[in-house]
Amino acid sequence: MSSADARTFEMARDVILSLHKGTSAEDLVHFYNVWAKTYEQDVELIDYRAPSLAVSKVSAYFGGERQAAAVLDVACGTGMVAKMMKREGFERFVGVDSSEGMLRYARQSGLYQDLKMAKLGDQPLPVPSDAFDVTIIVGGLSSSQVPVKVIRESQQATKQGGLICMTTRANLDNLSYKAALEGEMKQMEDEGLWRRVDVTVVKQFERGVTDHEKAYIPGSIYLFRKL
Repeated sequence: MSSADARTFEMARDVILSLHKGTSAEDLVHFYNVWAKTYEQDVELIDYRAPSLAVSKVSAYFGGERQAAAVLDVACGTGMVAKMMKREGFERFVGVDSSEGMLRYARQSGLYQDLKMAKLGDQPLPVPSDAFDVTIIVGGLSSSQVPVKVIRESQQATKQGGLICMTTRANLDNLSYKAALEGEMKQMEDEGLWRRVDVTVVKQFERGVTDHEKAYIPGSIYLFRKL
């Protein structure tokens, strides 16, 4: 039995809690580089539902030809979202992430036509404007991770009429970030950059890992269409 196979919820919880101990961008990148090896096992142990919820949302609202659609996977990690979108008929993926360790596993999946490393928020998204039919950001939008401004860059990368899907947690530790995120979403809507298609609040988003959280924490799935 491999070490990954033998992992427990407690082990996954301890790794995730350690994420909040590093404060610098370098600490965060190092954390994800190390975590890449057991990332998919750990998020399964905490019943992390954001990827499947986001992919289901995109699948429900996307009306174009899926095989031909260009998908931008921001904060792509090891490629979990692309694997799920592949099962829904999507085949063309470009991924961006800050962690070379995560990108190594995404590369091994064989699903991406291109993978790019960039410090999200510090460096511009290294992709052309108006190029993608779907842009999806799962997991990166939370406190201590990707700055809120990345959603504006993601909108710019999306084709007119394309979908932008995002997720964030709604636990106590992430409420101020979530408020800032929703404020930016509203501002962009007021500017006529996109329109809201759907917002879904999910009570059981993932298992809580801190002492003050209940069994599950809530989260939100946002879907916008570029104007």
